[in-house]
Amino acid sequence: MSVLSQSTITNKISFSGIGIHTGKLSNINIFPAEPNSGIIFKRVDLKKNNVVVPNFENVSEATLCTTICNQFGVKVSTIEHLMAAFLSLGIDNALVETDSQEIPILDGSAKNFIELLKDAGLKKSDVPIKLIKIDNYVEIVEQNKFISIDKSNTKLEIEFEISYDNEIIKTQKNKINVYEDKLDEVLNSRTFCLYEDIEKLKKLGLGKGGSLENAIVVKNDKILNKNGLRNVNEFVNHKILDCIGDLYLTGYRLIGSIKCKHGGHNLTNKLLRKVFSDTRNYSLIEIKGKSLPHSLVNNRHNLKSIA
Repeated sequence: MSVLSQSTITNKISFSGIGIHTGKLSNINIFPAEPNSGIIFKRVDLKKNNVVVPNFENVSEATLCTTICNQFGVKVSTIEHLMAAFLSLGIDNALVETDSQEIPILDGSAKNFIELLKDAGLKKSDVPIKLIKIDNYVEIVEQNKFISIDKSNTKLEIEFEISYDNEIIKTQKNKINVYEDKLDEVLNSRTFCLYEDIEKLKKLGLGKGGSLENAIVVKNDKILNKNGLRNVNEFVNHKILDCIGDLYLTGYRLIGSIKCKHGGHNLTNKLLRKVFSDTRNYSLIEIKGKSLPHSLVNNRHNLKSIA
């Protein structure tokens, strides 16, 4: 992502899959989009009022997945892995058409989305990207849960920690730089649950499409999936993957430093709402120049405030 101009995909993408919570089949088409159009979701199973913008203010539910909703009550859910794929590949503009409420879970990670988007090819424009730069420290604390964001010169850093009363998961911690690190292990990390929580999910009407093909299931000291884990930090890495996708609901690439402990979709959304409730917490900036290294992102000669 060193060429700091807006990009989209070159060719249309089509795929199908099951929603992990609804258990319903969704057919997806992703189309190229013009600069400054952003990521847009469209429910083609509905005839009107069917466009939903993935923005943190439009999040209507954040229990176990991120659901966005427009003013007419039209929803699109489980968007976080696809949004993470868009951000990690530097895709600013795309139209996502779906004929069902929930985006397919595929293998439970962003791996398949990444492969499909890469196969479609990426197309750069001459229009510069816009960035949101965090200017002030903001935090949310809820009992043993914590998330904060602070300023960073050129990076989007995410430091995440989880602790489970489970012999396999235990305590895991990892820190990444979204724009500079090799993210394969994070993007390939699957959603997970404890075996004893499956019945609870079913009673909530969730997890209807869940299986060992799209989620890691941990039972006491065993992983029930045939081939085990993809990486030693797969549990916390999946939490980081979710966080990446949820952060892209700002609509722009973010420059800041995130720290989170025992968090998830809901806590990340609360943080974004708090950040953007006060314009002193952030700056919206536009890159002036087609090809600038990230070390120059903080150089005010190359930035034009559009806040």
